[in-house]
Formats: sequence, C-alpha cells, structure tokens
Amino acid sequence: MEAERQIIEAECFVEAKQQEVCNAESPQPERRPMPGKLYTYADYYAWNDGKRYELIDGAPYLMEPAPLWEHQGVGSQLNRLIGNHLEGTPGKVFQAPFDVRLNADAGDDTVVQPDIVVFCDSSKLSGTGCIGAPDMVVEILSPSTSKRDKEEKFEQYRKAGVREYWIVDRQNETLTAYILRHGEYIGTTYANNDEAPVCVLDGCVIKLADVFR
Repeated sequence: MEAERQIIEAECFVEAKQQEVCNAESPQPERRPMPGKLYTYADYYAWNDGKRYELIDGAPYLMEPAPLWEHQGVGSQLNRLIGNHLEGTPGKVFQAPFDVRLNADAGDDTVVQPDIVVFCDSSKLSGTGCIGAPDMVVEILSPSTSKRDKEEKFEQYRKAGVREYWIVDRQNETLTAYILRHGEYIGTTYANNDEAPVCVLDGCVIKLADVFR
C-alpha cells in the first residue's frame, strides 16, 4: 500500500508540473481597449497590452511610453520639494504611475494618472492609487498631452473637487496654480524667478528657480 501511495503521489506531481508548463506556454489573451467603446475602471484594470492609458468619461486615452528626461526632472524636483515639507506630517506625495479614480462612487469611468498627486492624509489611498479627489494635482505639459491637461482633465479635476491644480509649462518655465473657489478654478501664473505657495499645505512655498534649474 505504501508503494502504491508513493506511485500515485509521483504521478500527481508529474501531472501538476505538466499543467504548470502548459499554463506558462499558454498566456492569458491580450486585453486592450477598442476604439469607439466606453469602459470602466474594472475594464481598465484588466488591460494587459503593456501600454498605459487614462479613462475620461469612459473614453480611453493612450499615454506616452515615457516622458522626456527634462519632464521627469521637473517632476522629481517638485516631488522632492513637496515631500521635504511633508516630512513628519500625515501628508503624502506620489509621482505617476498612480491611478486616480475621480468618480469611483458614480460610474467609476474616469481614471487619470497625474504627474504628481498630494494628499493631506492617507484616507483616500487604496491599492494602486486613490479613490476620490487628491487635495492637489500637478500636470507637467508635454506636446502630446497639453490640450488634455488644459481642457478635459482641467474640467474633471474641477468637477471632482481637487482643491489645487498646478499646470507646469516646462518650456516657458512658468507655472499656473488654480485654486478651487465656490466650484470654480481661480488661476495665478508664476514665472521662473517667483515663489509659488502651495495653498493646501500651510507654509509650503516652492521656489520655481529650484524646479526649473
């Protein structure tokens, strides 16, 4: 009986290994968005074609594979400067990729990946990003995303209640800070020799010369 049991276990082991090989040789079918269709976060999360997307009102938008190093440099500087201010506080700052589900409680069909997001606390953080509006969003303009950042995403952030939205123009070395007042954004533009206050973070002031250097 012992010998028979060992034979059965050995056969089961071989069968399991063969199944592992079959699974490895038969990967999951590629899932990706199709033109003209609308999607939700559940669809977005299942895509596996190796590309990055955003969803705005269900419509998929393909993102750049990787931004220019100058773009990343500006983002890293801002992330560092804001992060230094948040040291020892409940606040958090993150760089993309980071899923922001702006309307998770009503359709869940808008998922964006801002360059930088800031939270005064961690209550909205979940999984690969956050559920709901961050306290602050920063988008760094690039030729392929400039219109979306200034129009579609601007409106999405306003509707979702993002309290502060910065649009950084790296080429012209300017920053426009939009503060939400009574449901509308009020903008102020700063040049590279100015200091820009972060209104959602008391006492945080960013020297733009340090950002664009």
